Amino acid sequence: MPLRIATWNINGIKARLELLVRWLEEEKPDIVGLQEIKTVDEGFPRAEIEALGYNVETHGQKSWNGVALLSKLPFDEVHRRLPGNDADEQARLIEGVFSVEGGVVRVCNIYLPNGNPVDTEKFPYKLEWMDRLNRFVAGRLVLEEPFILMGDFNLIPAPVDAHDPDAWWGDALYRPESLERFRILRNMGMTDALRAITADEAFTFWDFQAGAWRRNAGIRIDHLMLSPQAADRLDDVVVHKDVRGWDKPSDHVPVEGAFSF
Repeated sequence: MPLRIATWNINGIKARLELLVRWLEEEKPDIVGLQEIKTVDEGFPRAEIEALGYNVETHGQKSWNGVALLSKLPFDEVHRRLPGNDADEQARLIEGVFSVEGGVVRVCNIYLPNGNPVDTEKFPYKLEWMDRLNRFVAGRLVLEEPFILMGDFNLIPAPVDAHDPDAWWGDALYRPESLERFRILRNMGMTDALRAITADEAFTFWDFQAGAWRRNAGIRIDHLMLSPQAADRLDDVVVHKDVRGWDKPSDHVPVEGAFSF
């Protein structure tokens, strides 16, 4: 069965509901992970999205962060929060398990900490979160299931993934400590879906400042990372760049993987 699975940092669900509904109506993806919903669970506009045929699961918090999964398939399981630090109250991870022909697919949607400014507690928090994420992924890989880890990673993997990589170097999104942890994730056997399809430049984020969109001064920080069992099922990846030019856009665009299960 074909499955289209997308990630999108919506940058505030209340401000972007019209945008999201339009995109869902036009593209009809099967599963969507949203980041930065910026609302508590009770404030999420479930009814409008359920009306389009989606099941909705959220992990929200007031004003900041927050993630959601929308799925045309019923949820077999839902997991919230990244384990390993009970003191961490930020809503940054939600995972769903779905039945497909011959088994299940596990989709984990994350909003990885930005980490800036690097000389504050925000950068150590990012690194600690990435360490915990890698331990979590190692546990998931043991299951030998199709596992898709997707979301806003706040990480530029390589120079080709930035319009001006030199200008970004040293930022929390693009410096040795962050890249080392992303390398560990890849070396565990997680495949960067877009790079399995193309080596070409493909940005997913353009800042609202300084005419970044008009100049195509973007970066690629929204990723789908695939276990071997999921990578085997990947057919294509599409970056929905045109959405950045719609009315009242997010600064990120949807990134979609097409799979055959």
